[in-house]
Amino acid sequence: MQNTSEKPALVSVFNPKWYIEQMKGWSTRSYFLLAIGISFIIGTTVANPITGLALWTMAAAILGFTTTLSITNTRPLNGVFGMVSALIYIVIAIHAKNPGDAILQGVYILFLDLPVLIMPGWAQNVNQRVRKIKETGIRGEKHSPAFWYTMTALLFVVAAVSLYFFEIYVTHSPRPIIDSITAAIGITGAFLTTQRFSESYIFWLLQGLAQVVLWGATAMQGDASMVLFFTYILYIANDLVAFTDKDVAWFHHQTITDKIASNH
Repeated sequence: MQNTSEKPALVSVFNPKWYIEQMKGWSTRSYFLLAIGISFIIGTTVANPITGLALWTMAAAILGFTTTLSITNTRPLNGVFGMVSALIYIVIAIHAKNPGDAILQGVYILFLDLPVLIMPGWAQNVNQRVRKIKETGIRGEKHSPAFWYTMTALLFVVAAVSLYFFEIYVTHSPRPIIDSITAAIGITGAFLTTQRFSESYIFWLLQGLAQVVLWGATAMQGDASMVLFFTYILYIANDLVAFTDKDVAWFHHQTITDKIASNH
């Protein structure tokens, strides 16, 4: 059962011991990827001219990458690091003329970071709460798989179209198509993550690929450094961990069917 006495993560953010506890219990591949990722981000930063924006980008990249790993390992650490990195990313995205990405980071704060900080049971009983959309019927949930598939498709289309026209007519972004599509993928992934659906990582993988294209194009057009381009390649590696690592619950949880079979 869920531990109702568990305190919200928000009350522990100023306790150094809490961060140590949240870093425990990750999969071995996640620790390995974290070490490589942080080293790579720092190395890429110092290999280029050091500016204030470069240092802020490095900080956001490290915190953001750690956030993705903590989400994969279902730790509320992502609420703290995610919010700080998202706030920095918003400034960087606006400076780089990628307003869609700035809006996306705001969505992350609202739907991924704040709930983690204020909901005590976010990381409790994950194996019982993470499931695939097709399993909602087996679980006897209120909404059917068809409902969730329709909601997912509608959310993506509405977000992509709305952001595209916003960038065309309001912000006049130099990259409206890729920026709006990338943001729409991320918004959809965030929605599925809050619902504890495994399919969220399909969108995280697609979003990582889209971010590589977006920030690669942004860097080549002189509006950003290559640090975020390489950072999102690391994000893709984290998504692959979620798909393949048996110690990660998102795609390796026990389904209702498995439980019934194991009881016979």
